[in-house]
Amino acid sequence: MTTPHERVFAAVAAIPAGCVASYGAIAAQAGLPGRARWVGRVLAAAPAEAALPWHRVLRADGHLAFAPGSAAFEAQRRRLEAEGVELVRGRVPRAHFARRQDLDRWLWAPRDAAETAAAPRADAARKPRRK
Repeated sequence: MTTPHERVFAAVAAIPAGCVASYGAIAAQAGLPGRARWVGRVLAAAPAEAALPWHRVLRADGHLAFAPGSAAFEAQRRRLEAEGVELVRGRVPRAHFARRQDLDRWLWAPRDAAETAAAPRADAARKPRRK
């Protein structure tokens, strides 16, 4: 049985390069819906040896998690841009957000299939919303 911390770490580790997820999506993925702030605290306290791609976790509105101009903000921005994630007026466009079914596949698929699964394209066509 895995601990809540381990499930959060697994959900964050499952975010593919070039994609992002919100704290709330990570909480839901870890089976802890409504615990987005707790996920933030867990990631802040994560040991460096966990080597998590923390920079891929954002606020629900697409803004980076840190105050603009801070060292942490700049580090997160640089890491995201190095993976091809663009910021538009300080926000990451929705096209870069990993879809839940993709996170499920990467998190729960057998190890060899998860490693070979292709990441969703950020420029993939999106279905229009129904009114």
